[in-house]
Amino acid sequence: MGTYPLWKRFWLLLSVIWVVVSGLNAATILAFSEETDKAWRPIALGVAVPALAYLVLWAWARWKAR
Repeated sequence: MGTYPLWKRFWLLLSVIWVVVSGLNAATILAFSEETDKAWRPIALGVAVPALAYLVLWAWARWKAR
């Protein structure tokens, strides 16, 4: 396994935390709420936010490398 830049390691750590918390939020909504349609928002944010953060950090790293 190679070495990764610091921003990728922090992104991975924070993304895992974000996905776990979003998953727990969605599971709580599904388990205890009668309105199960509300669970889609935390699921979507659990996927979209880490992807967007990676894209922003990747673009920033490429810009700084120039």
